[in-house]
Amino acid sequence: MRAELSVIIPTRDAGAVLPACLATLFEGVETGLIRELIISDGGSGDGTSDIAEEAGARLITGPPSRGGQLRRGADAASGAWLLFLHADTRLSPGWTEVVRAQMADSRPAWFRLCFDDGSLPARLVAGWANLRARVLALPYGDQGLLIARSEYDAVGGYPDIPLMEDVAMARRLGRRMRGMPATALTSAERYRRDGWLRRGARNLTLLARYFAGADPNDLHRGY
Repeated sequence: MRAELSVIIPTRDAGAVLPACLATLFEGVETGLIRELIISDGGSGDGTSDIAEEAGARLITGPPSRGGQLRRGADAASGAWLLFLHADTRLSPGWTEVVRAQMADSRPAWFRLCFDDGSLPARLVAGWANLRARVLALPYGDQGLLIARSEYDAVGGYPDIPLMEDVAMARRLGRRMRGMPATALTSAERYRRDGWLRRGARNLTLLARYFAGADPNDLHRGY
């Protein structure tokens, strides 16, 4: 029986973070879970494509748009299950057993978020993200998404939008989503650069504007 899981990673100039992400996926290859790895690139000018080729990934290229890249990656995938991850995310050891259990459960799911930063602001932001995902059924893309291909197709897949594609998908899936007892360790570089409070407030503002009906393209231009 062929492996069931297709892993899809959208990238753009991700050469500095992609190797660490891929390293944690080897567990899935060794245990026979991962069927294929698809890198959906949005026009990288660094060594991202070389890293993808060295890892044996299938490289899909197209215009830079997070939603569009995820959608193109899914269109190219052949697995019965899809796992969408960000390039700056590293899965915790033992994630394959957790994913297998969730596949048996059949419902879509996300990972617990943790930042590669031990500060109090980092723990608070991650705690809020995990609470939001659990209570509001609103995980973001940096928490990953595991979903059966059949369900992905049934809800229409990721919309081809440059921002809020993860929120749009979460709203389509709603309360069927579950949290998995494994961690997605994500880079805190953007928070450290912009400031935890400032970036957190901006993210909440963007979410509120999106819920109020703002065009994701307009939101992306000011992101």
